[in-house]
Amino acid sequence: MSLKSYKPLTPTQRYLLLNPQPDLAEKRPEKQLSRSKRRTNGRNCYGRVTSRRRGGGHKRLYRTVDFRRDKKDIPATVQAIEYDPNRSANLALLAYRDGEKRYILAPRGIREGDTLVTADKAAFDPGNCMPLAVIPPSTKIHAIEMLPGKGAQIARSAGMTAQLVSVDGDRATVKLPSGEIRVVHSRCRATIGEVGNHEHGSVIEGKAGRRRWKGRRPRVRGVAMNPIDHPMGGGEGRTSGGGHPVSPWGQLAKGFPTRRRSKPSNAFILVRRDGTKVKKK
Repeated sequence: MSLKSYKPLTPTQRYLLLNPQPDLAEKRPEKQLSRSKRRTNGRNCYGRVTSRRRGGGHKRLYRTVDFRRDKKDIPATVQAIEYDPNRSANLALLAYRDGEKRYILAPRGIREGDTLVTADKAAFDPGNCMPLAVIPPSTKIHAIEMLPGKGAQIARSAGMTAQLVSVDGDRATVKLPSGEIRVVHSRCRATIGEVGNHEHGSVIEGKAGRRRWKGRRPRVRGVAMNPIDHPMGGGEGRTSGGGHPVSPWGQLAKGFPTRRRSKPSNAFILVRRDGTKVKKK
């Protein structure tokens, strides 16, 4: 469904752009698949702030999502498409023929009543899960494993989709949403199609209060602070900082690579997200 704008009867509604989803089930989450979630508000176990600008917000129940998709060769019926406050994607409630229920990421295009399956060989329909070795090249996929049996780790956000480039023996080449091309094992599983709720990124919240409902606190620009609070602060009148943008602790904020060169998974990257090819030793 397309985004919905509003007649500007209030200042909030002037730029408000929401994503109404009438197909979402209006019910509480499945009891055996949900649990309480303690909010950290950006603090670690010592009470120190490790992630700024977090706090408050509405209470949430955590939905247990089946990222492993290890229930093979048993058809499952989509009972409902549900909202998940803990992620940008929606969830699909699956009811298997043996009576078990599980949540998965809702692929784009599936509806209540559709039948999905996890198998070593199945139809290439959205929502079906199978190893990369049997998926044709150029197929759109999401919820991709990085190690066989570990569970999906790649392309899980709303609207995300990767592309299977090629399969050569036990090596499968995948192009990620960022443009990075990397190698994973061909026994890793992936789900056909793209993640639903693709218009999530186009939403304009309209007011600061809607962000506070989600647990996001205000963000103050560094140039608006005093010199004691931020390296970019201070100055007579309005300034643009005078130097390269940095964090409050002096870490470069733009263009500085933060990925460790010694990270083991670097060996599986063929092309980085900026388009540069990785030289193999």
